[in-house]
Amino acid sequence: MVVLLALPIGIVAGLRAMTAPAAVGWAAHLGWLPLTENWLSWLGHVWTPWILTALALGELVTDQLPSTPSRTVPVQFGTRIVMGAFCGAALGAAGGAMLPGVLAGAVGAVAGTLGGRAARARLAASLGSDRPAALIEDAVAILGAFLIVRMIP
Repeated sequence: MVVLLALPIGIVAGLRAMTAPAAVGWAAHLGWLPLTENWLSWLGHVWTPWILTALALGELVTDQLPSTPSRTVPVQFGTRIVMGAFCGAALGAAGGAMLPGVLAGAVGAVAGTLGGRAARARLAASLGSDRPAALIEDAVAILGAFLIVRMIP
């Protein structure tokens, strides 16, 4: 079951690269995601979720800036894939299947990046402005990440 959650957490990483690791960090810290027996146990340390949350909040702010590059430029796209794979690895490791988690997280990140860009563009066109579309995308990413980590058995 945990590996099946790697795909949607990857999608969240495709929408907002740092929201997914922040959610995974909180899940590990709160004991929802058992990572005590592997190299990812640092995700559950007391400061890790706070640091990841600060990075996620910074991303939410910078996403609103007109100077922020597209999510499909190589650095942005690559970061989203790496974060999706990393979060997928954490979920997979908890289920004893790290490699499938990595793959599912990476695939989800690609889908989230491309699908999120297309959905936001359509939403912005229908609303007549990008800002409300961006805020809706933020809410989807945050709520989605929370729901995914709460589904961890």
